Amino acid sequence: MTSAARVGLSTSSVFPETTAAAFELAATVGFDGVEVMVGTDATSQDPDALKALMDHYEVPILSIHAPCLLITQRVWGTDPWGKLQRAQETAELLGAATVVVHPPFRWQRDYAREFVAGLERMASETDVQFAVENMFPWRAGPSSIGAYLPDWDVRNDDYPHTTLDMSHTAVSRSDAMEMAVDLGDRLAHVHLADGTDSARDEQDDLREALTFARRHLGTDQTDSAA
Repeated sequence: MTSAARVGLSTSSVFPETTAAAFELAATVGFDGVEVMVGTDATSQDPDALKALMDHYEVPILSIHAPCLLITQRVWGTDPWGKLQRAQETAELLGAATVVVHPPFRWQRDYAREFVAGLERMASETDVQFAVENMFPWRAGPSSIGAYLPDWDVRNDDYPHTTLDMSHTAVSRSDAMEMAVDLGDRLAHVHLADGTDSARDEQDDLREALTFARRHLGTDQTDSAA
């Protein structure tokens, strides 16, 4: 028997408001929990502060998004493996089941070379699942650049767990439902968002995304964040 998927609020969804504001909103609206985007907000980087918010608002943390954006390259140090280790430790401390991580940037060649095998080693040492997120080609006019290694499309690598981000499928002009079906049991986590096929990573309103969730994520173990 399967349980209903949990729907959490990502702290990045309330930007430029704070991590604390996301917990307050999640408690008020009735989300099942929160995904913490570890970013430039100091609270998001501090496990003790996050634990205090969790206890105060009685809202669990469902997932930790590792600081792997361009703007968070120096958050939790500059070593990408060190960042993932910190994310794992934070998830274990706070009871989060999932660490969301992006594929390496193309210029992180050493990290990229060991990425798939390294995640497998880390996963063997913890119950936390590392869910690698689908990305997108960077576009400038008619041209595009493959900015991620081994690939922006997580279907093409042997990740045991993946994250489907629906704003990223929009940018890459991919069919979100087709990607979900292709990922099958490897789909562990979903970022719900609406977007268009512009070159920008949009985070629009959630009408289409929530329709997707109602149809396809209602009774399985896949968690999602809005």
